Amino acid sequence: MPENKTCPHCVKHKNTPRSEEMQADLQKRLNRAIGQLNGIKQMIDDNRYCGDVLVQLSATRSAIQSIERIVLQNHLETCVVEEIRAGNDEIVQEAMDLIKRVAK
Repeated sequence: MPENKTCPHCVKHKNTPRSEEMQADLQKRLNRAIGQLNGIKQMIDDNRYCGDVLVQLSATRSAIQSIERIVLQNHLETCVVEEIRAGNDEIVQEAMDLIKRVAK
């Protein structure tokens, strides 16, 4: 598989690490979303009203989309910019493909 293609068995790391502040913020947001999902699971287990479950699912989806936007912005500002500066113009198409995938 070419190096620039996504491989589920390959692990890629950022060239520029996320700041400690951003890491902490993302962890906090992820933990909150995980807590929301656990709450929803408990609601299902307790046979709670469908409308209440749907409202919580919507709130969780919104929280995850917020995390996606933060990570995407960081990706564009670091990884993509670094690749363009290094002469890799193909990264633009990769970024567009990525945006299409997460925007669904």
